[in-house]
Amino acid sequence: MNRKKYWKKGLMLSFILALLFFADVLVGSVHIPINDLLSAGTGKSTTSSDILLQFRLPKAMTCVLAGGALATGGLLMQTLFRNPLAGPDVLGLSSGASLMVAILIFASQSNAGLSLLFFTSPWSIAIGASVGGGLVFILIIAIAQYIKDNTSLLIIGLMVSAVTSSLVSVLQFIGQAEDLQTFMIWTLGSVGSTNWNELKVLAAVVSIGITIAYFSSKSLNIWLLGENYAQGLGMNVPHSRFWIVVSTGLLTGAVTAFCGPITFVGLAVPHLVRLLVPTTNHKILIPAVICGGASLLLLCDLISQLPGNTQILPLNAVTSLIGAPIVIWMIIKSKTVRV
Repeated sequence: MNRKKYWKKGLMLSFILALLFFADVLVGSVHIPINDLLSAGTGKSTTSSDILLQFRLPKAMTCVLAGGALATGGLLMQTLFRNPLAGPDVLGLSSGASLMVAILIFASQSNAGLSLLFFTSPWSIAIGASVGGGLVFILIIAIAQYIKDNTSLLIIGLMVSAVTSSLVSVLQFIGQAEDLQTFMIWTLGSVGSTNWNELKVLAAVVSIGITIAYFSSKSLNIWLLGENYAQGLGMNVPHSRFWIVVSTGLLTGAVTAFCGPITFVGLAVPHLVRLLVPTTNHKILIPAVICGGASLLLLCDLISQLPGNTQILPLNAVTSLIGAPIVIWMIIKSKTVRV
Protein backbone atom coordinates (compact mmCIF):
# COMPACT_ATOMS: atom_id res chain seq x y z
CA MET A 1 0.00 0.00 0.00
CA ASN A 2 1.53 3.32 -1.08
CA ARG A 3 1.56 6.53 0.95
CA LYS A 4 -1.44 8.00 -0.90
CA LYS A 5 -3.60 5.02 0.10
CA TYR A 6 -2.47 5.37 3.70
CA TRP A 7 -3.61 8.99 3.68
CA LYS A 8 -7.00 7.94 2.30
CA LYS A 9 -7.38 5.32 5.03
CA GLY A 10 -6.35 7.86 7.64
CA LEU A 11 -8.89 10.40 6.40
CA MET A 12 -11.59 7.73 6.41
CA LEU A 13 -10.80 6.75 10.01
CA SER A 14 -10.76 10.42 11.04
CA PHE A 15 -14.13 11.01 9.36
CA ILE A 16 -15.67 7.99 11.13
CA LEU A 17 -14.26 9.22 14.44
CA ALA A 18 -15.67 12.74 13.96
CA LEU A 19 -19.07 11.35 12.92
CA LEU A 20 -19.31 9.06 15.94
CA PHE A 21 -18.12 11.84 18.26
CA PHE A 22 -20.90 14.21 17.22
CA ALA A 23 -23.43 11.38 17.29
CA ASP A 24 -22.39 10.49 20.84
CA VAL A 25 -22.76 14.11 21.91
CA LEU A 26 -26.21 14.46 20.35
CA VAL A 27 -27.77 11.11 21.25
CA GLY A 28 -29.22 10.51 24.69
CA SER A 29 -32.39 10.23 26.73
CA VAL A 30 -32.95 13.99 26.29
CA HIS A 31 -33.26 15.14 22.69
CA ILE A 32 -31.01 18.09 21.89
CA PRO A 33 -31.28 19.80 18.48
CA ILE A 34 -28.13 20.43 16.46
CA ASN A 35 -28.71 24.19 16.77
CA ASP A 36 -28.35 23.91 20.55
CA LEU A 37 -25.08 22.03 20.02
CA LEU A 38 -23.71 24.83 17.86
CA SER A 39 -24.82 27.54 20.30
CA ALA A 40 -23.60 25.75 23.47
CA GLY A 41 -20.28 27.59 23.37
CA THR A 42 -21.83 31.06 23.45
CA GLY A 43 -21.87 31.07 27.26
CA LYS A 44 -25.65 31.31 27.58
CA SER A 45 -26.79 28.83 30.25
CA THR A 46 -29.72 26.68 29.20
CA THR A 47 -30.80 23.16 30.04
CA SER A 48 -29.45 21.89 26.73
CA SER A 49 -26.10 23.66 27.09
CA ASP A 50 -25.68 22.38 30.65
CA ILE A 51 -26.31 18.78 29.52
CA LEU A 52 -23.92 19.16 26.62
CA LEU A 53 -21.08 20.89 28.48
CA GLN A 54 -21.28 19.12 31.83
CA PHE A 55 -22.16 15.57 30.76
CA ARG A 56 -22.17 14.64 27.10
CA LEU A 57 -19.07 16.47 25.89
CA PRO A 58 -16.84 15.19 28.74
CA LYS A 59 -18.26 11.70 28.17
CA ALA A 60 -17.48 11.76 24.45
CA MET A 61 -13.97 13.10 25.07
CA THR A 62 -13.42 10.38 27.68
CA CYS A 63 -14.41 7.80 25.05
CA VAL A 64 -11.82 9.22 22.65
CA LEU A 65 -9.03 9.27 25.24
CA ALA A 66 -9.84 5.89 26.80
CA GLY A 67 -10.41 4.12 23.48
CA GLY A 68 -7.23 5.49 21.95
CA ALA A 69 -5.19 4.68 25.07
CA LEU A 70 -6.42 1.09 25.38
CA ALA A 71 -5.97 0.38 21.67
CA THR A 72 -2.42 1.76 21.77
CA GLY A 73 -1.61 -0.28 24.88
CA GLY A 74 -2.97 -3.40 23.22
CA LEU A 75 -0.86 -2.82 20.13
CA LEU A 76 2.29 -2.37 22.23
CA MET A 77 1.71 -5.57 24.18
CA GLN A 78 0.90 -7.61 21.08
CA THR A 79 4.07 -6.37 19.44
CA LEU A 80 6.31 -6.80 22.49
CA PHE A 81 5.15 -10.33 23.27
CA ARG A 82 4.42 -11.24 19.62
CA ASN A 83 1.10 -12.63 20.83
CA PRO A 84 -2.11 -11.71 18.97
CA LEU A 85 -4.20 -12.36 22.11
CA ALA A 86 -2.26 -10.02 24.41
CA GLY A 87 -4.13 -7.00 25.72
CA PRO A 88 -3.17 -3.80 27.57
CA ASP A 89 -4.03 -5.41 30.93
CA VAL A 90 -1.80 -8.45 30.38
CA LEU A 91 0.76 -7.14 32.91
CA GLY A 92 -1.82 -7.10 35.71
CA LEU A 93 -2.26 -3.34 36.09
CA SER A 94 -6.06 -3.47 35.84
CA SER A 95 -6.17 -6.28 38.39
CA GLY A 96 -3.98 -4.28 40.76
CA ALA A 97 -6.27 -1.28 40.37
CA SER A 98 -9.32 -3.49 41.00
CA LEU A 99 -7.75 -4.87 44.18
CA MET A 100 -7.09 -1.43 45.64
CA VAL A 101 -10.59 -0.20 44.74
CA ALA A 102 -12.05 -3.33 46.34
CA ILE A 103 -10.03 -2.68 49.52
CA LEU A 104 -11.20 0.95 49.55
CA ILE A 105 -14.88 0.05 49.08
CA PHE A 106 -15.07 -2.92 51.44
CA ALA A 107 -12.92 -1.33 54.15
CA SER A 108 -15.04 1.84 54.14
CA GLN A 109 -17.91 -0.14 55.69
CA SER A 110 -15.97 -0.82 58.91
CA ASN A 111 -13.94 2.41 59.09
CA ALA A 112 -15.90 5.61 59.66
CA GLY A 113 -13.02 7.90 58.63
CA LEU A 114 -12.36 5.97 55.46
CA SER A 115 -16.07 5.85 54.72
CA LEU A 116 -16.28 9.64 55.05
CA LEU A 117 -13.39 10.03 52.61
CA PHE A 118 -14.89 7.53 50.21
CA PHE A 119 -18.33 9.09 50.04
CA THR A 120 -17.28 12.76 50.02
CA SER A 121 -14.24 12.83 47.71
CA PRO A 122 -14.91 12.33 43.98
CA TRP A 123 -11.24 11.41 43.53
CA SER A 124 -11.25 8.49 45.98
CA ILE A 125 -11.79 5.67 43.49
CA ALA A 126 -9.46 7.24 40.92
CA ILE A 127 -6.70 7.64 43.52
CA GLY A 128 -7.24 4.12 44.85
CA ALA A 129 -7.13 2.61 41.38
CA SER A 130 -4.03 4.65 40.53
CA VAL A 131 -2.24 3.45 43.66
CA GLY A 132 -3.13 -0.18 42.99
CA GLY A 133 -2.14 -0.05 39.35
CA GLY A 134 0.99 1.93 40.23
CA LEU A 135 2.19 -0.66 42.75
CA VAL A 136 1.79 -3.47 40.22
CA PHE A 137 3.47 -1.28 37.62
CA ILE A 138 6.50 -0.70 39.87
CA LEU A 139 6.66 -4.44 40.57
CA ILE A 140 6.60 -5.32 36.86
CA ILE A 141 9.22 -2.66 36.05
CA ALA A 142 11.49 -4.03 38.79
CA ILE A 143 11.07 -7.60 37.54
CA ALA A 144 11.69 -6.51 33.95
CA GLN A 145 15.18 -5.37 34.95
CA TYR A 146 16.10 -8.93 35.88
CA ILE A 147 14.00 -11.02 33.47
CA LYS A 148 15.74 -11.23 30.12
CA ASP A 149 13.03 -12.83 27.96
CA ASN A 150 9.57 -11.51 27.22
CA THR A 151 7.80 -14.85 27.66
CA SER A 152 8.79 -15.02 31.33
CA LEU A 153 7.69 -11.41 31.83
CA LEU A 154 4.32 -12.25 30.26
CA ILE A 155 3.86 -15.26 32.55
CA ILE A 156 4.78 -13.20 35.62
CA GLY A 157 2.26 -10.53 34.61
CA LEU A 158 -0.45 -13.17 34.28
CA MET A 159 0.46 -14.66 37.66
CA VAL A 160 0.33 -11.23 39.33
CA SER A 161 -3.09 -10.74 37.77
CA ALA A 162 -4.23 -14.14 39.07
CA VAL A 163 -3.07 -13.36 42.63
CA THR A 164 -4.75 -9.94 42.75
CA SER A 165 -7.95 -11.36 41.23
CA SER A 166 -8.00 -14.05 43.92
CA LEU A 167 -7.68 -11.43 46.65
CA VAL A 168 -10.53 -9.47 45.09
CA SER A 169 -12.67 -12.64 45.13
CA VAL A 170 -11.97 -13.10 48.84
CA LEU A 171 -12.98 -9.50 49.57
CA GLN A 172 -16.17 -9.96 47.56
CA PHE A 173 -17.00 -13.12 49.50
CA ILE A 174 -16.68 -11.49 52.92
CA GLY A 175 -18.03 -8.06 51.93
CA GLN A 176 -21.47 -6.57 52.54
CA ALA A 177 -24.11 -6.77 49.82
CA GLU A 178 -24.26 -2.99 49.26
CA ASP A 179 -20.47 -2.75 49.01
CA LEU A 180 -20.42 -5.66 46.60
CA GLN A 181 -22.96 -3.89 44.41
CA THR A 182 -20.85 -0.70 44.39
CA PHE A 183 -17.75 -2.62 43.39
CA MET A 184 -19.52 -4.62 40.69
CA ILE A 185 -20.87 -1.41 39.13
CA TRP A 186 -17.32 -0.04 39.00
CA THR A 187 -16.01 -3.20 37.30
CA LEU A 188 -18.60 -2.82 34.53
CA GLY A 189 -16.76 0.25 33.25
CA SER A 190 -18.12 3.73 32.65
CA VAL A 191 -17.15 6.78 30.63
CA GLY A 192 -19.94 9.01 31.92
CA SER A 193 -18.64 9.91 35.37
CA THR A 194 -15.61 12.06 34.53
CA ASN A 195 -15.72 15.80 35.10
CA TRP A 196 -13.54 18.43 33.43
CA ASN A 197 -10.85 18.35 36.13
CA GLU A 198 -10.53 14.58 35.91
CA LEU A 199 -10.55 14.83 32.14
CA LYS A 200 -7.53 17.16 32.23
CA VAL A 201 -5.54 14.64 34.28
CA LEU A 202 -6.61 11.77 32.03
CA ALA A 203 -5.68 13.72 28.90
CA ALA A 204 -2.25 14.64 30.29
CA VAL A 205 -1.32 11.07 31.28
CA VAL A 206 -2.66 9.56 28.04
CA SER A 207 -0.77 12.15 25.99
CA ILE A 208 2.49 11.25 27.74
CA GLY A 209 1.88 7.53 27.21
CA ILE A 210 1.05 7.93 23.52
CA THR A 211 4.06 10.20 22.98
CA ILE A 212 6.38 7.56 24.46
CA ALA A 213 4.72 4.91 22.30
CA TYR A 214 5.12 6.93 19.11
CA PHE A 215 8.78 7.67 19.76
CA SER A 216 9.25 3.93 20.32
CA SER A 217 7.92 3.15 16.83
CA LYS A 218 11.33 2.23 15.42
CA SER A 219 12.09 -0.24 18.20
CA LEU A 220 8.55 -1.64 17.96
CA ASN A 221 9.13 -2.38 14.28
CA ILE A 222 12.32 -4.23 15.22
CA TRP A 223 10.53 -6.20 17.96
CA LEU A 224 8.40 -7.79 15.23
CA LEU A 225 11.51 -9.64 14.05
CA GLY A 226 11.97 -11.27 17.46
CA GLU A 227 14.18 -10.58 20.44
CA ASN A 228 17.25 -12.35 19.01
CA TYR A 229 17.07 -10.35 15.77
CA ALA A 230 16.58 -7.16 17.78
CA GLN A 231 19.76 -7.84 19.72
CA GLY A 232 21.56 -8.73 16.51
CA LEU A 233 20.58 -5.38 15.01
CA GLY A 234 22.15 -3.60 17.97
CA MET A 235 18.97 -2.49 19.71
CA ASN A 236 19.16 -1.96 23.47
CA VAL A 237 16.54 -4.59 24.36
CA PRO A 238 16.12 -3.83 28.11
CA HIS A 239 15.89 -0.08 27.45
CA SER A 240 13.32 -0.53 24.70
CA ARG A 241 11.25 -2.98 26.73
CA PHE A 242 11.32 -0.61 29.72
CA TRP A 243 9.79 2.29 27.78
CA ILE A 244 7.19 0.07 26.11
CA VAL A 245 6.10 -1.19 29.54
CA VAL A 246 6.10 2.39 30.90
CA SER A 247 3.90 3.59 28.04
CA THR A 248 1.44 0.72 28.44
CA GLY A 249 1.37 1.20 32.20
CA LEU A 250 0.52 4.89 31.92
CA LEU A 251 -2.17 4.31 29.31
CA THR A 252 -3.84 1.37 31.03
CA GLY A 253 -3.51 2.77 34.54
CA ALA A 254 -5.01 6.15 33.67
CA VAL A 255 -8.04 4.66 31.90
CA THR A 256 -8.67 2.12 34.68
CA ALA A 257 -8.45 4.84 37.33
CA PHE A 258 -11.11 7.06 35.79
CA CYS A 259 -13.25 4.61 33.79
CA GLY A 260 -12.82 1.24 35.48
CA PRO A 261 -11.49 -1.89 33.74
CA ILE A 262 -12.80 -1.62 30.16
CA THR A 263 -12.40 -4.92 28.32
CA PHE A 264 -11.84 -6.07 24.73
CA VAL A 265 -11.10 -2.67 23.17
CA GLY A 266 -7.33 -3.02 23.54
CA LEU A 267 -7.43 -6.63 22.36
CA ALA A 268 -9.67 -6.31 19.32
CA VAL A 269 -8.88 -2.89 17.83
CA PRO A 270 -5.25 -3.55 16.73
CA HIS A 271 -6.43 -6.55 14.68
CA LEU A 272 -9.31 -4.63 13.14
CA VAL A 273 -6.98 -1.78 12.19
CA ARG A 274 -4.45 -4.18 10.63
CA LEU A 275 -7.23 -5.55 8.41
CA LEU A 276 -8.00 -2.01 7.25
CA VAL A 277 -4.40 -0.74 7.15
CA PRO A 278 -2.17 -3.74 6.30
CA THR A 279 1.21 -2.49 7.49
CA THR A 280 3.77 -3.33 10.16
CA ASN A 281 5.07 0.24 10.46
CA HIS A 282 4.09 1.49 13.91
CA LYS A 283 4.40 5.13 12.87
CA ILE A 284 1.31 4.42 10.79
CA LEU A 285 -0.32 1.84 13.07
CA ILE A 286 -0.26 3.91 16.26
CA PRO A 287 -2.29 6.88 14.88
CA ALA A 288 -4.60 4.38 13.16
CA VAL A 289 -5.31 2.36 16.32
CA ILE A 290 -5.90 5.59 18.27
CA CYS A 291 -8.66 6.53 15.80
CA GLY A 292 -9.95 2.95 15.72
CA GLY A 293 -10.04 2.57 19.51
CA ALA A 294 -11.73 5.94 20.01
CA SER A 295 -14.30 5.12 17.30
CA LEU A 296 -15.09 1.69 18.75
CA LEU A 297 -15.60 3.01 22.28
CA LEU A 298 -17.81 5.83 20.99
CA LEU A 299 -19.86 3.25 19.09
CA CYS A 300 -20.15 1.06 22.20
CA ASP A 301 -21.24 4.07 24.25
CA LEU A 302 -23.89 4.91 21.66
CA ILE A 303 -25.23 1.37 21.75
CA SER A 304 -25.17 1.27 25.56
CA GLN A 305 -27.43 4.32 25.78
CA LEU A 306 -30.33 2.66 23.97
CA PRO A 307 -31.33 5.90 22.16
CA GLY A 308 -34.72 7.14 23.27
CA ASN A 309 -34.58 5.24 26.56
CA THR A 310 -33.45 6.34 30.02
CA GLN A 311 -31.78 2.98 30.71
CA ILE A 312 -28.03 2.62 30.11
CA LEU A 313 -26.44 -0.76 29.47
CA PRO A 314 -23.13 -1.63 31.19
CA LEU A 315 -20.28 -0.54 28.92
CA ASN A 316 -18.32 -3.78 29.30
CA ALA A 317 -21.40 -5.77 28.32
CA VAL A 318 -21.48 -3.94 24.99
CA THR A 319 -17.72 -4.11 24.38
CA SER A 320 -17.82 -7.83 25.12
CA LEU A 321 -20.70 -8.40 22.70
CA ILE A 322 -18.64 -6.70 20.00
CA GLY A 323 -15.21 -7.92 21.05
CA ALA A 324 -15.93 -11.57 21.85
CA PRO A 325 -16.90 -12.55 18.27
CA ILE A 326 -13.69 -10.87 17.09
CA VAL A 327 -11.59 -12.88 19.54
CA ILE A 328 -13.36 -16.10 18.49
CA TRP A 329 -12.65 -15.26 14.87
CA MET A 330 -8.99 -14.62 15.69
CA ILE A 331 -8.65 -18.01 17.37
CA ILE A 332 -10.26 -19.84 14.45
CA LYS A 333 -8.08 -17.95 11.96
CA SER A 334 -4.95 -18.12 14.14
CA LYS A 335 -2.87 -19.57 11.32
CA THR A 336 -3.41 -16.43 9.27
CA VAL A 337 -3.31 -13.89 12.14
CA ARG A 338 0.26 -12.76 12.78
CA VAL A 339 1.74 -9.91 14.77
